[in-house]
Amino acid sequence: MKFRRPQPENLEINLTPLIDCLLFLIIFLMISTTFNKASKLQIVLPEAKGDVAKPSKAKSIEIGVSAGGIYTINGQELAAKDAKQLQSAIEKISDGKRDMPFIIAADGKASHQAVITVMDVAGQMGFVNLSISTRLSSENP
Repeated sequence: MKFRRPQPENLEINLTPLIDCLLFLIIFLMISTTFNKASKLQIVLPEAKGDVAKPSKAKSIEIGVSAGGIYTINGQELAAKDAKQLQSAIEKISDGKRDMPFIIAADGKASHQAVITVMDVAGQMGFVNLSISTRLSSENP
């Protein structure tokens, strides 16, 4: 019995289907990806060595932050220190008006997180007139 010897085949890798699949995946990922623009608060910080601002006759919201992180809204202290309570109290005072002046008066020793929480709540609610109050320095000429 005579067996044939197997002839070695020339192996060839066809890369065309692989390249097509990769291009389809790249196109699919480009189409399905969304690019979110992070929202930023537009804050105008007052000068600490400037003139004293005259009080506005328009109704405003003043949020006070004590050194212990306790919030006050227009002089009334909040019972809790969380953002949800702060947001509901601001919503109640603002009556849905987002163009009211929003003033943050924080103690110099208040935690940064407490002040950022107030700013974040104001930004999420859509307030546009956000400012931080300061006191005049004693070395003002």
